[in-house]
Amino acid sequence: MHCDGRIVEGWEDHPREFCGVFGIFGDPDAAEKTYLGLYALQHRGQESAGIAASDGREISLHRGMGLVWSVFQDPNIMPTLRGASAIGHNRYSTTGSSDLMNAQPLLIRSRGDQIAAAHNGNLVNSLELHTMLEEKGAIFQTTSDSEIALHLIARSNKATIEEKIEDSLSQLEGAYCFIFLTNSKLIAVRDPRGFRPLCIGKLENAFIVASESCACDIIGAEYIRSVEPGEIVVIDESGISSSFLKAKPKQSSCVFEYIYFSRPDSIIFGEKVDKARRMLGKKLAQESPCDADIVIPIPDSANTAALGYAQESGLRFEIGLIRNHYVGRTFIAPHQRARTMDVKVKFNPVTGVLKGKRVVVVEDSIVRGTTLKQLIRLIRSAGAVKVHVRVSSPPIISPCFYGIDISSRGELIASSHCVEETCRYLEADSLAYLSVEGMLSAVPEGDLQCTACFTGDYPTEIPQNFSKELFAADCGRIQK
Repeated sequence: MHCDGRIVEGWEDHPREFCGVFGIFGDPDAAEKTYLGLYALQHRGQESAGIAASDGREISLHRGMGLVWSVFQDPNIMPTLRGASAIGHNRYSTTGSSDLMNAQPLLIRSRGDQIAAAHNGNLVNSLELHTMLEEKGAIFQTTSDSEIALHLIARSNKATIEEKIEDSLSQLEGAYCFIFLTNSKLIAVRDPRGFRPLCIGKLENAFIVASESCACDIIGAEYIRSVEPGEIVVIDESGISSSFLKAKPKQSSCVFEYIYFSRPDSIIFGEKVDKARRMLGKKLAQESPCDADIVIPIPDSANTAALGYAQESGLRFEIGLIRNHYVGRTFIAPHQRARTMDVKVKFNPVTGVLKGKRVVVVEDSIVRGTTLKQLIRLIRSAGAVKVHVRVSSPPIISPCFYGIDISSRGELIASSHCVEETCRYLEADSLAYLSVEGMLSAVPEGDLQCTACFTGDYPTEIPQNFSKELFAADCGRIQK
């Protein structure tokens, strides 16, 4: 919605996170395990996928556009990814940046040695570094800020690969989780503020690093712990060791990982997502009770928060909307004339549950509000007599610069419209958001969470020339 009241139509009415990363060292079926890990992390990136594997002598690579299964469906691909170590990447990009050249992992050869990299996050000093490197003769093969780190590594005069990586990353500002693969080592690094999640797992003699613990679960690995902010984890034949980047700013982990992005069965930042999400719903019920008959979620991401709301309020939890899981995020109906068809294809109301009922609809977040408006109409068409909306996060008023595709301020309905105006636009009987204080009290270590999209209080300095118009984030896609 623009300040003049115009709504920006769009299918996706949630923020979008860009990437999932996975790495394994010490398993003879490393590429196959990586494939499964990426499958578990598919929700973090649905545009492209890739795997790089090392047999100790050479790193092989396969990348492609599409979902994990489609990228690796050819049975001749996996046998080419030989070795006991591998890293993988799922990518999600903004409109217009879909290109195979930006698919990851990235693979380079520098001074005779190969190194592959998979990155989740977004760098706020990308343009500055990109310009500096170009002026020094660097030739970029992609429009991703991930490549900047590899250029810095290649130019470093430090002695070891660990020192080169530390030298490179010390020049970066913003959010990143990197997994690097050489012929003999796997090195994972989380930025000093810990914006994005990264965890360590173990499967027999192999070690795993992944964005979320669900990627460990799928291969039967044991979750060990979260990678600490600023930690450099090195895994090689001698085992696992770690050190830390010198910078030690205040931790600013992304609270949206708890609200929406991560799977509810995952452990992130050392805590269970399901537990935090239920508590968000309970806090919402405490702050914004409602005289109603039933509670329903907008599936699937709001399911757990809705359960928490129902438990705290004493209202009956019901499944009032059925989601068609065979419709992708990029679905476009042939000869489509109305956006409402998107919603009808993806969701269907359960008339027997909704007819004659006063309904509390729990949603985890609202960006534009266009999809939710259509869903409220669907719920009313099924016979609901009242529709009350409760949101398990505060109003989103500011864009994100740390690896989440939250729209520019002009497209955020809450940035220019009060709750009452938004309620009227949604055609709801009432609307209430969770407060910032309630949100932070519901999640672990609330004082160490980044709330910039809700408060406009950014944990890093944002360069004046950094904007959504200059940087269409594609794991940090640079546009000049």
